Amino acid sequence: MPQQTKPFSSRDYLSALAVVVIWGLNFIFMKFALRDFTPFQMGAARYVFAVLPLIFFIKRPHLDVKWLLYYGLFQGVGQFGFLFMGLKLGMTAALASVLMQTQVFFTALISFFLLNEKPSRSLQIGLFLAAMGLACFAMNYIAPQAINTPATTLFGLIFCVLGASMWAASNIVVRKAQQSLKKDTSFDAVAFLVWSSIVPILPFIVLTLLFDAEATRWRWLDATWGSWVSVAFLGWVATIIAYALWTGLLKRHPANRVAPFSLGVPVVGITAGMVVLGEQITHWQWGGIALVVAALLMVMFGQRVLNN
Repeated sequence: MPQQTKPFSSRDYLSALAVVVIWGLNFIFMKFALRDFTPFQMGAARYVFAVLPLIFFIKRPHLDVKWLLYYGLFQGVGQFGFLFMGLKLGMTAALASVLMQTQVFFTALISFFLLNEKPSRSLQIGLFLAAMGLACFAMNYIAPQAINTPATTLFGLIFCVLGASMWAASNIVVRKAQQSLKKDTSFDAVAFLVWSSIVPILPFIVLTLLFDAEATRWRWLDATWGSWVSVAFLGWVATIIAYALWTGLLKRHPANRVAPFSLGVPVVGITAGMVVLGEQITHWQWGGIALVVAALLMVMFGQRVLNN
């Protein structure tokens, strides 16, 4: 049966649900771990868990080492370094799960300026809606008298948006890495992820030595078991298991049928942040959430509607 008409099996739906829940709860575990670790320490620990013990069982992918280096720096040090800093500096887990989805639009912008890929009409509308959404998030600080509580900080917002932009850059790296392969060589996403996870460890260690207060450099020795479980979840479950499940879906079905499931991530993230951590969302932030979700819907389904 052609891939385009192959229906989702029960296994596929369970895989998609698992990924949505794992990536949605991901931000809660980050918040828990940041109670004992600094952002740079958590970055190093996360990737140690992502690497061990799989590095001993999975062969290095047949790619130029530069792609592993680029991805490790953009996705590891860039995306998660900025995200962890944003969460530490005052971004809620609920809103971080939404802001990180703007990577879709940063990917489109990078593709346009560096790869000369012209955005479709639906993507252009989505970019406008996403920009309006970010403006709503910014209004949370420009007009604080219009809300009951600020809930987040401007620096938290800035660092999360920077993290989303680094995620977008890593998407371009993956695309270029795939294009560099020979026609008879398949892209092993899990091997790529495991081996590129070696790269961020040393930079994060250097960053913690340079910027963390001396009193906090060895605080991980006194970290609670809950923080260690959180870091293990980030490294093994959210990185390796969820990514493997997602990649499996993309191999069995077209991307345009798999991608819509990612809309469930901010839903889980917002719900978990409000229920588990008691986070509050302001009127401006709800407006920003609505616009970002509308932008994602436009990117995924808008072209189909516009063509009718």
